[in-house]
Amino acid sequence: MKKISRRAFLSVMAAAGAAAALTACGGSSGSSTAASGSASVGGSQPGGHKLTAYAWDKNFNIPALNAAAADYKENVDPEFELEVIEQSGAGDVENAITLAGSAHDYSNLPDIVQFQDHYIQRYVSDYPDAFVPMEGADVDWDGFGKEKLSYSIVDGVHYGVPVDNSTVIFAYRTDLLEQVGKTIDDMTGATWADVTKVGEDVYAKTGKYLFSCSGDNGDLIYIMMQSEGVAEFKDGEPYITENETMHRVCETIVDMAKKNVCYLANSWSDYIDQSIQGDMVAGVVQGNWIIPTMEAVTGNSGKWEITTIPKLDGGEGYASNGGSSLYITANCGNVDLAKSFLAYTFGGSTQTYDNALRDGGVVTTVLKCADSDVYNEGIEFFNNEPIYKQIVEMSENVPIIEQSDYHVRAGVYLTTAVINTINGSNLDDELANAEQQLRFEMGL
Repeated sequence: MKKISRRAFLSVMAAAGAAAALTACGGSSGSSTAASGSASVGGSQPGGHKLTAYAWDKNFNIPALNAAAADYKENVDPEFELEVIEQSGAGDVENAITLAGSAHDYSNLPDIVQFQDHYIQRYVSDYPDAFVPMEGADVDWDGFGKEKLSYSIVDGVHYGVPVDNSTVIFAYRTDLLEQVGKTIDDMTGATWADVTKVGEDVYAKTGKYLFSCSGDNGDLIYIMMQSEGVAEFKDGEPYITENETMHRVCETIVDMAKKNVCYLANSWSDYIDQSIQGDMVAGVVQGNWIIPTMEAVTGNSGKWEITTIPKLDGGEGYASNGGSSLYITANCGNVDLAKSFLAYTFGGSTQTYDNALRDGGVVTTVLKCADSDVYNEGIEFFNNEPIYKQIVEMSENVPIIEQSDYHVRAGVYLTTAVINTINGSNLDDELANAEQQLRFEMGL
């Protein structure tokens, strides 16, 4: 499941058109999933036992919400109901908030919305009355991975509860590494230069790229930058031309592409269908939500293992890419129930996260939940290693770096700069052009 961030803040008219489809009918007892567009949806009633929620992805986020609803119903409130109104994507939720906030009318919002991590701070800033803070909820905030939690904290106030853990993994086909005399340990703590040399050997021996990335977004640039603890923004402005780390990262990607180490896919479909599932690569570097995509190639079961990200000067790097959290809206008529539900389940229930992992591949960011038997099970596809326990442990080390609503746009401009450089342009000129375009778009 790819959770690609979309540009928020569409015009009110565009948002109105999209929001017209954000409706649903009442559900039966327990947790249910309703398709968008069936009837009007609103918040819960005071003193009741039912909540409504907007979420997207029936194979990932929605199973996690259903697991949480079943947990809460079984262990807290036998009369509890959660109606999940499926959205086609994150943009539907953004449009609904934009429309409601612009009209100062939140009456058509559900009790809870799933919202992308990279955009929530701007939406809370633009529409502060749209969301109810989680303050006062019985949540051990210290028990979450700090980087993940940082997205949902605005001016020191907790607004949301994380759904998933988007820590980046670097997975390798160990059978292909063996063909060039390398193991997973050789790739752990390596420099990017070391990895490039291994990639050249793998391509020469097997005809496969070491890994791929989508050539129409900035995922790889962001991942490599965060693993160095450096952002693309500084004090709210683009930080590109004067950013030495940025230059080294882009230079490294150009080098890897020219040496057939990194395959730059020309679309998301090319990235998923051709390079990963099409068996073009010996490795994958991406948020761990990519795992179900990898597992679809059943013939490679047992051949994969995971480790951390290389760094420019060596050492184990950590990053996060994608992800979302859950927020209570201003239309919630039973805030106490909503806070209790989120706090009990996604705030730290092992049962919720065990079943969310089994049913949807959603990995917890609550550190204690990784102590469960489910998280410590060896995964056959990954050589029987307990990778989910490993991922949660990795999440503790992800650096917190400056974020921006223009994160995605920066990635587009930077990726264009890299591709143009591969095709013969000067990197310094391309980075200067990327910064200029980004500053213009940001109105700076």
